[in-house]
Amino acid sequence: VQLQASGGGLVQAGGSLRLSCAASGFSLERYAIGWFRQAPGNEREAVSCTSGNYNYTYYSDSVKGRFTISRDNAKNTVYLQMDGLKTEDTATYYCVSDLLCTETKMTPFGEYDDWGQGTQVTVSS
Repeated sequence: VQLQASGGGLVQAGGSLRLSCAASGFSLERYAIGWFRQAPGNEREAVSCTSGNYNYTYYSDSVKGRFTISRDNAKNTVYLQMDGLKTEDTATYYCVSDLLCTETKMTPFGEYDDWGQGTQVTVSS
């Protein structure tokens, strides 16, 4: 069971990136998938999630209106479309499962042993 984040890169402020979270070893269709990010010197921050039953999506206040989370079950992949990027979006982005996702919060069920490598997003001014 593995999730692999990709799609990061260097972009100018105001630009866009689309991150991908590809699952292997299980079908993510029934599972909540979330994105966290961590910038150097900062705590890890919840960004967005999509619930397994398609009914809920959550966005942190810092990305609401700019980021869009979606699924492609045929590709077993969750995407995070990031538009209107700001320098403060610079961070390593991680995707995870095993979390509760509602419209108002995303909460891991427990501690993650392995966050994976994540994907680096750098937004220049």
